[in-house]
Amino acid sequence: MPYQVRIHSAPLRHLAVVRRRLKWSELGSNLIPLLDRVYVQVRAGTVVQSGHNVFVYRDATKEGVTAEVGVEVSGPFEAIDEVVYSSTPSGEVASTLHIGPYSELGGAYDALVRWCKENNRPRAGTYWEVYGDWNEDPGKLETEVFYLLT
Repeated sequence: MPYQVRIHSAPLRHLAVVRRRLKWSELGSNLIPLLDRVYVQVRAGTVVQSGHNVFVYRDATKEGVTAEVGVEVSGPFEAIDEVVYSSTPSGEVASTLHIGPYSELGGAYDALVRWCKENNRPRAGTYWEVYGDWNEDPGKLETEVFYLLT
């Protein structure tokens, strides 16, 4: 899939998340179970979802990454069990839209990393995914991927 990279100012997004430090090998099998923990609070009405699912990745090393998995909310709130307030950073980003199965998101990341290298735009280290509305057809799923720039 050809990816269009866009440079723009991204606004801060308020989030309700479960945060975990994960090894890279643990990432794939843990994201949905972490999101499910946030949705326990959404279904209970203790967290009010105001937007999409968002996964934020911080402090990546060779060993792993801190993943914040959750949903958009309207503003800060007090922690409820393991669901805590967080936000995406605001600032200049490189982003691209991935259309298709989540298992193929790597292509979007490859395109962003390549674009940043080719255009001498260092990445700040924090990156995130905003998931569009669910669709039964995996070919119609939309996920926007963001890299914060320095």
